[in-house]
Amino acid sequence: MKNYLLLSILCLAGILMSCTQKHTRYRIGVSQCSDDEWRHKMNNEIVREALFYDGVEVEIRTAKDNNRNQIADIKYFIDKKVDLLIVAPNEAAAITPVVEKAYRQGIPVVVIDRKILSDKYTAFVGADNYEIGKDVGQYILNRLHGKGKVLEITGLEGSTPAMERHKGLTDVLKEEPGIEITASVDGAWLQSVAGEKMDSVFQTNKNIDLVFAQNDRMAIGAYLSARQQQLEKEMLFVGIDALPGKEYGVEQIINGVLDATFIYPTGGDKVVQVAMDILEKRPYERDTKLSTALVDKTNARVMQLQTDHITEQDGKIERLNNQVNEYLSRYSAQTMFLYACLIILLLFAALLAIIVRAYWTKNRMNMELSRQKKKLEEQRDQLISLSKQLEKATHAKLVFFTNVSHDFRTPLTLVADPVEQLLEDKALTPRQQSLLKVVHKNVHILLRLVNQILDFRKYENDKLELVRANMNLRMQLQEWSHSFQTLALKKHIHFVLEVNDDRADYLMAVDAEKMERVYFNLLSNAFKFTPENGTITVTLSTLTKEEGGRYARLVVADTGSGISVQHIRHIFDRFYQIDVNHAGSGIGLALAKAFVELHGGEITVDSVEGKGTVFTVDIPMTLVEEPSADLVQEPRITQQTVVEELEDMETEEQIPDENKECILIIDDNADVRDYVKSLLKEEYTVIEAPDGRAGLKKAMKYVPDAIICDVMMPVMDGLECCRKLKTELQTSHIPVMLLTACSLDEQRIQGFECGADSYISKPFNSKLLLVRLRNLMDNHKRLKQFFGDKTSLSKESVSDVDKGFVDRFRELIEENLADSELSVEDLGGKMGLSRVQLYRKIKALTNYSPNELVRIARLKKAASLLASSEKTISEITYEVGFTSPSYFTKCYKEYFGESPTDFLKRRG
Repeated sequence: MKNYLLLSILCLAGILMSCTQKHTRYRIGVSQCSDDEWRHKMNNEIVREALFYDGVEVEIRTAKDNNRNQIADIKYFIDKKVDLLIVAPNEAAAITPVVEKAYRQGIPVVVIDRKILSDKYTAFVGADNYEIGKDVGQYILNRLHGKGKVLEITGLEGSTPAMERHKGLTDVLKEEPGIEITASVDGAWLQSVAGEKMDSVFQTNKNIDLVFAQNDRMAIGAYLSARQQQLEKEMLFVGIDALPGKEYGVEQIINGVLDATFIYPTGGDKVVQVAMDILEKRPYERDTKLSTALVDKTNARVMQLQTDHITEQDGKIERLNNQVNEYLSRYSAQTMFLYACLIILLLFAALLAIIVRAYWTKNRMNMELSRQKKKLEEQRDQLISLSKQLEKATHAKLVFFTNVSHDFRTPLTLVADPVEQLLEDKALTPRQQSLLKVVHKNVHILLRLVNQILDFRKYENDKLELVRANMNLRMQLQEWSHSFQTLALKKHIHFVLEVNDDRADYLMAVDAEKMERVYFNLLSNAFKFTPENGTITVTLSTLTKEEGGRYARLVVADTGSGISVQHIRHIFDRFYQIDVNHAGSGIGLALAKAFVELHGGEITVDSVEGKGTVFTVDIPMTLVEEPSADLVQEPRITQQTVVEELEDMETEEQIPDENKECILIIDDNADVRDYVKSLLKEEYTVIEAPDGRAGLKKAMKYVPDAIICDVMMPVMDGLECCRKLKTELQTSHIPVMLLTACSLDEQRIQGFECGADSYISKPFNSKLLLVRLRNLMDNHKRLKQFFGDKTSLSKESVSDVDKGFVDRFRELIEENLADSELSVEDLGGKMGLSRVQLYRKIKALTNYSPNELVRIARLKKAASLLASSEKTISEITYEVGFTSPSYFTKCYKEYFGESPTDFLKRRG
């Protein structure tokens, strides 16, 4: 309901905003060349005319007689993507390229007043400047009666009105020899510039009958300059524009400053009309000529009265427009207020509906809760009953488990002692001693697990007691840590014990045996899950807690695989294991936590998956009186036994012998690896790896002939390892035998789906393992026929990866057959393999070394050339890549049983 209410509010707000927004249909950009009264009048006409069209937005920019400014203005309008561009060019040559650019980009261009030097525009609106020039010439002829001297002041050089007006004037006056244009100067359309040019002319020639300026401003500037010379009454002044208003052209005629002027219409309203015809796809004239007329003393007064009246009407129109805008604003505000009231009413109605619905829902839920409460009470009673039954069953199981554990100790003791006696027998063979050491080691592991179970049972029954004694914890940690140094060296782990304050007194009352087991449990886990070249740091420090008393803090930090958030909350639960790939009973950390809590301490864990784990143990630093008599303790497993369990790292790697088949054993249990190795080492070269990731690296490095891999391992399990082995180019051909303690068909199916070639369940018979491995490798040898006999390929189970590999190798040999310097390293580099990897894989697939295959290919090519060409033996020798004919002859005879010369003789 809340979502529906929010959606309704958003919809109404959108409607309100859409009703108040003004829609723009067309955007028109106006680029004016100058900023003068004539342009102002045109701009006002453009803006006023645009008001008559709905949704037209006009933006005017003025260049102030600067070409660069006008080019920038036009580019601005192009970038803004206006719908139509109106341009009054400052100078035709400079402005033409940018106008053409706008036209090419599809923007309609209306050129006003002045033209450009191109026809790349949509329409032109303005007076005919050539005709105005002719009209002025005709007026001068009539006014001077065909005889006199004329000074012409032109507009800005390069602007088309200046050029066209000058041409029209000269075309008329050249027909009358009595009229002479004494000078033509550039006044740049400005009054001040025209005055300066007039002063310059007076310095050389004061005999002028008439001054013609191409606009009224320049004519007034010339008049003021003549007045300073007291020559204003000796000459006439004629201009163009005839603008109404104070001190403009019409008023200056009335005041006697100008003799005449010609109307040059602004036509702003006409410009907008043509623009709208273009935008709305109506017919329009490409060239719109505006009319002109003479203004002199005979009609100047009438014209001024008319323009004053028009100006008054324009003011009224402007005031009416402002009033209309004000009314529209009021209407908009009232409309918004009305919509706001409607929204408030709708919201109130929706809120009322929600309240009513909530009331009904509350009543219905109360009834439902009443029924659920009764059901929950019944279920609670059932759970209490089930909990009691489960507690009794758990207690019975634990009692049985404890009793069985007690029964285990006697046979384990009877096994351990005879094994120790047998180990002292000097007549044993090395193999017998190795097997007995495996038995001895695993007996102690079982005995330690049994003791852990018994201790945990005592803890649950509150019968586990502490035997406290004053002990220097720092010295004990140094002694216990010493046992792990050898293991750290074997695993290439940086192991360090740090004491933050060497001067601190770490003498405290603890149960040494239980603290030792806590410490070794934490370190054993750290070494088990920390990879090679990792770091394990043990830190000892003191701290004072708020509840009082000093504590010793022991921190064990590693850079191992870490524990996920999902599992870390259960890490101290009894019998909890992270997953099937992490071996262990799940009781070690639970027992460590129990021992720490018996000391009144606390143990916590912090871990980041993939970065490492940190265990923190806080133990109160208290002292007790030393006991007067020795305490008798149960036999326990020594620290050395725990360390021995972790020393499962591989010994110095044996480089595979090329004359013996190589087997890779991947298993996280060192005893299993040692046992399997003892079975295979007489017949095979054996290499080892403690997990799937390490095994994958060694398989790619050494390319063994077969791989025996356990399924459940840390870091990378056997299924994932097998999948990666079968997809890598270097290892895809190697047969893989999986070992598993699980006999379920589902797991076997997963193994075969990953590409496994065989499966053996634990515990396995040694003879079965050897026979299965031998058969697997014998069957795999059929792939070695592949290179020499392509026809058998379709009948053999060769993977697509291996087919592509051998095809690529054959192509490389054929491409480089003539290269006598071709080496295994060169071929390996082109195949993306090292020399050893290439040798092992080619040997496994073809039963030949790469060098042998290259030599055979060269000999076969040479035989083909001998049989099909007329080349000499020497020519063929070098063509197939042999370095000398004698060596070629020797190799040819060994492979084909006859020399090349014998073959040629036999061929005839």
